[in-house]
Amino acid sequence: MLGFLKGDPKKKLQKAYEEKLTKALHAQRNGDLRAHGTLMEEAEKLYAEIQALEGKR
Repeated sequence: MLGFLKGDPKKKLQKAYEEKLTKALHAQRNGDLRAHGTLMEEAEKLYAEIQALEGKR
């Protein structure tokens, strides 16, 4: 009944994914390739979760 009050988990994951990509881009531009690799790995995990949620629908 009050489903509109629940947060959309896909939207949260999408926002976190975009933030990780942005941080990874800045790390790469600053020459910190180790941080870039770590952030990209985390972003890939978030993307996999987003894809899993889309597959449930």
